Amino acid sequence: MAAQHPPAVEAPGRAGRSAAGAVAAPLPRDHPQRQALNDEVHARPPEPLAGPLRASYVALLGDAAQREAALDAVRDLARRSGARTLPEPGASHYSADFGAFRLRWERHGEFTRCMVVAPGIGGDDPFAEPAIGALPDGWLAAVPGEVVAAVHAALVPSAGEGPAPDLDALSGRHFGGNQLIGGGIVGGRGEAYTDFRIHPDGFGRLLVLDRGMAPWQAGRMLQRLFEIETYRILALLAFPVAKDLAPFLGGRERALAEVATALIGAGEADEAALHERLTRLAAEIESREAATLFRFGAAAAYYDLVRRRIAELRETRIEGLPTFEEFTERRLAPAIATCAAVARRQEALSARVARVTQLLSTRVEISRERQAFAVLASMDRRARLQLRLQQTVEGLSVAAITYYVVGLVGYAAKAAKAAGAWRVEPDVAVGVAVPVVAGLVALGLRRVRRGLERRGD
Repeated sequence: MAAQHPPAVEAPGRAGRSAAGAVAAPLPRDHPQRQALNDEVHARPPEPLAGPLRASYVALLGDAAQREAALDAVRDLARRSGARTLPEPGASHYSADFGAFRLRWERHGEFTRCMVVAPGIGGDDPFAEPAIGALPDGWLAAVPGEVVAAVHAALVPSAGEGPAPDLDALSGRHFGGNQLIGGGIVGGRGEAYTDFRIHPDGFGRLLVLDRGMAPWQAGRMLQRLFEIETYRILALLAFPVAKDLAPFLGGRERALAEVATALIGAGEADEAALHERLTRLAAEIESREAATLFRFGAAAAYYDLVRRRIAELRETRIEGLPTFEEFTERRLAPAIATCAAVARRQEALSARVARVTQLLSTRVEISRERQAFAVLASMDRRARLQLRLQQTVEGLSVAAITYYVVGLVGYAAKAAKAAGAWRVEPDVAVGVAVPVVAGLVALGLRRVRRGLERRGD
């Protein structure tokens, strides 16, 4: 069945009629996202399913371009199959009836998933002719992305309160003799069995016995079981990252300890080299943290989704069979705990590097202040020496100028005496001129110096 879209709403701000026929009061203008946010709760509704039927499910991990190309592949399949509706550009989900099978496709944050549903189970073995065989040859293999989950499922009607199946026989007939996981679902209205293993055809297997589920319940439970398989693998994508990151963190922790130890007895000459080592260490850790932050965060989110989907199954125990919750907690929880521990360790290491870097920066700053103080003290000493030298030069300048001026006075006095215009002896004139000229020169130089000082201020 083609995906249903909500009916168009009347333009905001206009009066309309309610279901009872009364005229509705006009509303203010809608928020631009009101309709989209309201419809979000109705997005990706489960398919109503009634057995017997077969379903094949595939989840593909890919980047944005691959997810968009997957939508193009679904649109091409719908066009070739003569579907009444085609996926809209940028659609995040699509569901349609292609006659021999029904197709449901969804796009998520980092993966796409596709479910093919075909009626009947094809004999005693519901996995002998999987629903995926109804697709055109080569179509699925051409869809871009990497498989993270692939499951064949069978929904088989069963007597409402019939006896529990022979688990050993069920395992031997459909699951290669592997240990089964499962139990009652929907409060006993159904049973689900799997082995969480990949069989030779590349698919896992899931058998659901319908003991009175409504079609919407059956569709919702099958969707939840597929999601558990998908989110379980997506959560575990962080586990190899954590295992690879642990030795790196160990080496960087040792390197940080060496730097911290060397910092205790380091002198000013060693600070530059230590700062270089810390800077390189911080860059390496920051690079790894940026590369793994999303994966660890996604693992925690996917693990939470797995637990929520298991809770929605409303499991009841079948004697001698581990439930989905028990198996998941025993196998998945330790791996997620390891990822969380490595993520915390990485974050703590980054914080420790920052603290040691701050400590070294404080030491460098103190060293620089000490050097600056020494430079200022040296400049003060040089200033005092320059002042003394300036005073000495100033005194010599007074003597030199006085000498030349007094010499001129002496020549003038001799010339005046020779001309008969001056009766004072030149030597007397020179002797009298010396203190007068020296005083005037000293006063003039002092005024010039003070003027320069005021102009400098």
